[in-house]
Amino acid sequence: MPEHPLPRHWQPDRIEKRPRWPTPALAASLGRGLRGHCPSCGKGHIFNGYLRVVRKCRSCSAPLGVVRADDVPPYFTIVLVGHLVIPGMLITEQNLAPPIWLQMVVWVPLTLFLTLALLRPVKGATVGLMLHLGLMKDEESDPSAPHDFG
Repeated sequence: MPEHPLPRHWQPDRIEKRPRWPTPALAASLGRGLRGHCPSCGKGHIFNGYLRVVRKCRSCSAPLGVVRADDVPPYFTIVLVGHLVIPGMLITEQNLAPPIWLQMVVWVPLTLFLTLALLRPVKGATVGLMLHLGLMKDEESDPSAPHDFG
């Protein structure tokens, strides 16, 4: 017989750990991220360059650098641009039937422009969503991970 009997029922830790930074509503986090502001406070900037996320907000110290958006922003951007460009291309081909060179001159630059214009706001909104949901990488869990949070 064991010296210390095991408890009959395991109970999870029900103490909710509150973050040290402000946590606004989901719509506010997404909107602030879309505008390139800190999703938490709305005062600081989220980017330190075109797509590099700052380590922490200068105003509220929210750890934006540990929010790893990775492949989600390019995926959402491709879906958005595809849903904007493809119908226009098909409608133009169906109704006007322009030469292929004209299609290439119009649609390729438009696709490139829309992709580059939407990638940054989509990444900001993704970081806002992930920060709101608490989906952050724990820095202490992987000491070999690079510390470039871009």
